[in-house]
Amino acid sequence: MPLPEILLAVLWIGLSAYVLFGGADFGGGVWDLLAGGSRRGREQRDLVEHAIGPVWEANHVWLIFVLVLMWTGVPSVFAAVASTLYIPLTMAALGIIARGAAFAFRKASVELWQQRLFGATFAFSSVVTPFFLGTVAGAIASGRVPPGIARGDLITSWVNPTSLVSGALAIGTAAYLAAVYLTRDAQREGKGGLAEAFRRRALVAGAVVGLLSAAGLIVLAADAPKLFAALTSGRALPLLVLSVLCGLASLVLLWLRVYLAVRVTAALAVVGLLWGWGIGQYPELLPGVPLRRAAATDAVLAASLGSLAVGALILLPSLWWLYATFQRPAEPAEPRGPVS
Repeated sequence: MPLPEILLAVLWIGLSAYVLFGGADFGGGVWDLLAGGSRRGREQRDLVEHAIGPVWEANHVWLIFVLVLMWTGVPSVFAAVASTLYIPLTMAALGIIARGAAFAFRKASVELWQQRLFGATFAFSSVVTPFFLGTVAGAIASGRVPPGIARGDLITSWVNPTSLVSGALAIGTAAYLAAVYLTRDAQREGKGGLAEAFRRRALVAGAVVGLLSAAGLIVLAADAPKLFAALTSGRALPLLVLSVLCGLASLVLLWLRVYLAVRVTAALAVVGLLWGWGIGQYPELLPGVPLRRAAATDAVLAASLGSLAVGALILLPSLWWLYATFQRPAEPAEPRGPVS
């Protein structure tokens, strides 16, 4: 496989990881926002904090990975996207910063008003950030980012039907993944009531995401007909079908309370949609800009991919160990003997 295609595949793997892991962290913030009052929602918020606390910073590694790979591998595309879409990208960056700071400060706060302030900031940023990231995806998908520095319209490039639906879909997907993951986390901790609560939320969120996906196809048909044709009749159609089937299977598994398997089908449903978009748009990254023309030289690509391969030998086992460690059920404390 030529180096530009390898680079694009690796980039899309990193994007998929960020959607599945980082996206679920944002979704946890959505459920934190909807948990209710400070007393009624305490148990749900404690579960969210316990689930994402050890990994939320690590999950942003994937976003950094995607940005750096774009910058080095397809610099002209990176420049065009960053300059035309700097408003939603800046809002997303501010949301990530505010979310992280509020999450950390809430844990250290002792006053109720401080906990409420930082909790509201964390929850609100968890909704705003995926929305703006979704509008960026919609702008690229609908062909509103032309090549060149700031050649696209600074407002309508991301305030348009495709971008708005993509932003809503990003929030819905994040909330859906988080609810699916949290059902298993609650079950593992022996909290059956919480598992049921998040199971109901996952069913509702899954249905909403399905409706938003259908609405997105209708919007694409009018707003981005080229991508719509690729998704519904071209090489991306099998992945779209896979996404739909896995989404339906996830709802069935949730209904049957098969919480471990539903993590796999839910992830496949989201990844199928994401890769369907990528394959449907390939080989064009921007209007009139195919991958081969946008890619850096083979020397740069080889050096970048080689460095990534070496780094992956350290990073991937470390991330696996981190996730595996905090997905184990908590061991009961050993009884202490009498003090003599």
